[in-house]
Amino acid sequence: MRRSSKWISACTFILALLVAVVQAEAKVSAEEATKLTDGTLTPLGAEKKGNEEGTIPAWDGGITEIPEGFKEDSGDYVDPFAGDKILFTITAANMLEYADKLSPGQIDLFKRYPNTYKMNVYPTRRSASYPQRIYDWAVKNATTAELVEGGNGFKNACESIPFPIPKEGIEAVWNHLTRFRNDTVYRVYASIAPTAGGAYTVVTTEEKIFFPYSVAGATSETINNVLIYFLSNVLAPPRMAGDLLLVHETLDQVKEPRRAWTYNPGQRRVRRAPNVAYDLPTGTADGQRTADMLDMYNGAPDRYEWSLIGKKEMYIPYNSYKVTDRQVKYKDIIRPGHPNTDLLRYELHRVWHVEAKLRPGTRHIYAQRTFYLDEDTWTIQVADLYDNQGELWRVSENHLVNYYDLPMSATAMEVHLDLQNGRYLALGMTNEGTPWSFKEKFPLDLFTPAALRRAGRR
Repeated sequence: MRRSSKWISACTFILALLVAVVQAEAKVSAEEATKLTDGTLTPLGAEKKGNEEGTIPAWDGGITEIPEGFKEDSGDYVDPFAGDKILFTITAANMLEYADKLSPGQIDLFKRYPNTYKMNVYPTRRSASYPQRIYDWAVKNATTAELVEGGNGFKNACESIPFPIPKEGIEAVWNHLTRFRNDTVYRVYASIAPTAGGAYTVVTTEEKIFFPYSVAGATSETINNVLIYFLSNVLAPPRMAGDLLLVHETLDQVKEPRRAWTYNPGQRRVRRAPNVAYDLPTGTADGQRTADMLDMYNGAPDRYEWSLIGKKEMYIPYNSYKVTDRQVKYKDIIRPGHPNTDLLRYELHRVWHVEAKLRPGTRHIYAQRTFYLDEDTWTIQVADLYDNQGELWRVSENHLVNYYDLPMSATAMEVHLDLQNGRYLALGMTNEGTPWSFKEKFPLDLFTPAALRRAGRR
């Protein structure tokens, strides 16, 4: 039946009104934002209360005092929960009893390694804590932050997470990407990708990182659309030593793509590297991760459609001080198939469940990614990655600790396990290297191609 132009115009007008209403409702009101300060939610948007069963306690501020025995600048973070006993252990034999609190990828790990893979579950410690200004800015951002077109960035927020009360999956992911990790980080860490049989070579990398977004007083003008400046230098093994990578991680990467440069000692020249993003394999990972798997997920979100499924309780890595102990050596951590589970700690926490599905007309080796974000830190703690046939391919876990001298919660060891080839990549360990340092002051001119060239020639 033919429709009149007046009818079409009326429908168009109504649709526009509906879109406007949805957009207006998507923004957090001042009234809703009071939940962040009235005791309903924490300042970062987590549920402050515990669960009904008492297996998840209420958040009481996290770690607010430095544990006895901690020596500043030593890199030895004393385990505040060293006296905790294992509550129970999940194995292939009993995993079905806990399946509702495990990801599909975690369940597959029990099936693949029935004799060696297990989860030691400890009491839940909601240890996350941050500087007061990070809380204050999260509350401020709640009523001002807005996604830009397509969700490829945001505006009217700085210093802390932009969306403490998320309405969309992409907002939760932006919280992960902008969570506080100090203004600067210096570390020398190990990446290890053992063969299926357990043989491995340690790749040692030095990193200097500056987070302009998190600096006190930061504004959209001062950050100039850059979230992170990143400079890495491979120190070992000898065949890879001297490879340098410089990255300017832009906020809106569709408007202004990530800028990257590399220096290869064999060529002795700096090259622009336009494709250090998305599913590009990384040279230090032996093919076991893509560029956008570092830190569980990073980079432009434009190739996926994002859905906020909701919240659930889940067993996730947490308070992983045992695996970071500097008395523990890499040979103690690395085992065939997966890291030594005796050194890993799992706890029951509430997580945000976010799904990313590949947009029609775009490409990526992962057709779907499922993320589980810790409600207290906005860190992606577990990720299930699916290939283009819809099969589970990789499972990622983020083992974090609270660096309580700052304070902040951040990664201690990141693990990406391949369900198809039986290998995995563990990275971020500093057990045998230089510990994290948060006191370095990096000038901006350190993160330039000219500085990269000078560093390469030394």
